[in-house]
Amino acid sequence: MLSRLFALTLFAAGAGLAIADDKPAPPNAEAVAAIKAVGGNVMSVAQNDPRLDVSLHLASADVTDELLAQVAKLDQTLWLNLSGTKITNAGLAQLANLKQLEKLHLEKTEIGDDGLAHLKGLSNLVYLNLYATKVTDAGLAHLHGLKNLKRVYVWQSGVTDAGIAALQKALPEVSIVGALDLKPVEPPMEKKEEEKKPEEKKAEEKKPEPKKEEAKPAEKKAEEKPAEEKKAEEAKK
Repeated sequence: MLSRLFALTLFAAGAGLAIADDKPAPPNAEAVAAIKAVGGNVMSVAQNDPRLDVSLHLASADVTDELLAQVAKLDQTLWLNLSGTKITNAGLAQLANLKQLEKLHLEKTEIGDDGLAHLKGLSNLVYLNLYATKVTDAGLAHLHGLKNLKRVYVWQSGVTDAGIAALQKALPEVSIVGALDLKPVEPPMEKKEEEKKPEEKKAEEKKPEPKKEEAKPAEKKAEEKPAEEKKAEEAKK
């Protein structure tokens, strides 16, 4: 009996340790503190989800490659916003270990073709914003192997129609947003009266006017009688 109780106690203790081991590790405290120190933000993408949403686009201080070294310590990062920061092509090399990364904002940065070469290993990347960057067709070619990529923004970059077509061919399911071609909407034209057919026009032209009825002979004669005869007839009555 005692042996059974001892065995159950050991089993429960082992199960408790296993559950504790399954809990995800908390994000690197030093990295979180460094990001928040410049006005950035680190938060979970959802309740009970250890993956992180890291935002630096509203930072109060310049975000440079030095801070990217801290971001690289947060391997749970799912979404990363570096829009408008001072990062360089070389700095992106520090993001190569963020294997869970799905969304990356690089718009309005100095990132170019060499920077995109460091993203080739981010196989889970779904969204990439390259608006107003220095990326060209050569840089876009580095993305051809990212099979999960679904949306790329290249407006106001150095990318041409040829580069877009090449990426579209390599990744048929990707949606690539370039320059917005907005055409002015013309006001609706007033409908003109339908012109009548030639036959209808001729029929209207030939249609005779109705003739006035002529007075009957008897009525004419009555009207033509002189006034004296009329008086004589009235006297006989």
